[in-house]
Amino acid sequence: MKLELRGITKRFGSLVANDHIDLVVEPGEIHALLGENGAGKSTLMNVLYGLYQADEGDILLDDVVQHFRGPGDAMAAGIGMVHQHFMLIPVFTVAENVMLGHESTKGLGALDLNAARQHVRDVAARFGFEIDPDALVGELPVGVQQRVEIIKALARDAKVLVFDEPTAVLTPQETDELMAIMRQLRDEGTSIVFITHKLREVRAVADRITVIRLGKVVGEASPTASNAELASLMVGRAVELTVHKDPPRIGDGVGLQVDALRVITADGAVVVDDVTFDIRPGEVLAVAGVQGNGQTELVEAIVGLADRVSGSVSLGGVELVGKSIRGILDEGVGFVPEDRTEDGLVGTFTVAENLILDRSGDRAFVSGGTIRRAALDEFAQARIAEYDIRTQGAGVAAGTLSGGNQQKVVIAREMSRDLKLLVAAQPTRGVDVGSIEFIHQRIVETRDSGVPVLVVSTELDEVVALADRIAVMYRGAIVGIVPSDTPRDTLGLMMAGESPESGAAA
Repeated sequence: MKLELRGITKRFGSLVANDHIDLVVEPGEIHALLGENGAGKSTLMNVLYGLYQADEGDILLDDVVQHFRGPGDAMAAGIGMVHQHFMLIPVFTVAENVMLGHESTKGLGALDLNAARQHVRDVAARFGFEIDPDALVGELPVGVQQRVEIIKALARDAKVLVFDEPTAVLTPQETDELMAIMRQLRDEGTSIVFITHKLREVRAVADRITVIRLGKVVGEASPTASNAELASLMVGRAVELTVHKDPPRIGDGVGLQVDALRVITADGAVVVDDVTFDIRPGEVLAVAGVQGNGQTELVEAIVGLADRVSGSVSLGGVELVGKSIRGILDEGVGFVPEDRTEDGLVGTFTVAENLILDRSGDRAFVSGGTIRRAALDEFAQARIAEYDIRTQGAGVAAGTLSGGNQQKVVIAREMSRDLKLLVAAQPTRGVDVGSIEFIHQRIVETRDSGVPVLVVSTELDEVVALADRIAVMYRGAIVGIVPSDTPRDTLGLMMAGESPESGAAA
């Protein structure tokens, strides 16, 4: 089935998320839609899927204009979507999830679960999936859950299949398996739209590439284009994609030491399980793993945000467990949280005010409970220049900045203090390639100044680029700590819980 979008425009108030976008996907083609987070990719696909109504433009299938009032109409027309965040009910079985919304019945209106089970088996056999139709979805690995999403779409006879950032929660091996599935679907005639911001993946699987930036199509590219060429299209300028760093110069003294750390949730679940590691002064330890394996809770325990914590976290010989968040920050801990809007910034505060959020007691900026405006403005202007924060001024509300510039405000605040430890969780999530280049450079500079650095990232490329050593987490435990040059396949196995010889502690 041929898909064509003509002049699709979608506005949210004064924000133009999609600006007269044209896109053609031929039958049996994998067409990648490449762009940074916030470029408008997912909005465009939500218009296609009937979740949003376009303000202007047309959707055509096999040259016939369509009018979708909701996802049901899109599915009936042959469009399926595999969402970035799975649309599955964990307490339902695979068969129940597949038939949900398209229930078949038998006598007296009873659900025909046997028909649903057989449908799952038929689609699974077509792709060599090993899926039990009666398995509870919530008990399946993430990669298998994604296959359930694919089966849902194919069970409804999808001729156009949209994959929205499908590799965000997958290991490298699961990503390779997904690519093979996409190629098989393409070879059988399915039209595929592959939404991503990952250059490696788009070059590996796409037949054609359309790049969008700030809601507009800015060009088309071939999969043979280099990463640098694709990145420059995404950002609008040349970008240095390689992290340049010298071997670590390990300093004297004691850095961060974590010993037998456990975190238990309020309902008794162990989310960080007997974790032990150290980070020496002047090195980066990066934590890799699929999202949801205890990385968030590990970071929260180190910076004092977790409640039910046992074990030890010491920095320079000073015990941090039991200290308040304020006390931990005062020990010289810089913290870049994984969600800047929730935990890193106060959007209604100015850029200048956000730059001293953790210095409210600093006499350089506050005297007698009153902010010393001249000192604050001078400090803010210096940080804006040093960290290349694109803003109309220090008095602008931080929430009005782009995602990359908001992240630079957080980075500038945390790295402008006298640090004894930097904890950076998902430091480049949702920022453009140009900002990634800058943030990586600052993290390396912090390491080179003799500070121990803990980086937590679900982006394996980022982990490999920044790390001196890599710790891999799975289900709350560390599978192993390995050198940064460990092969990606080995890291992928460790991310799935395996501990091969190369995954032994370094």
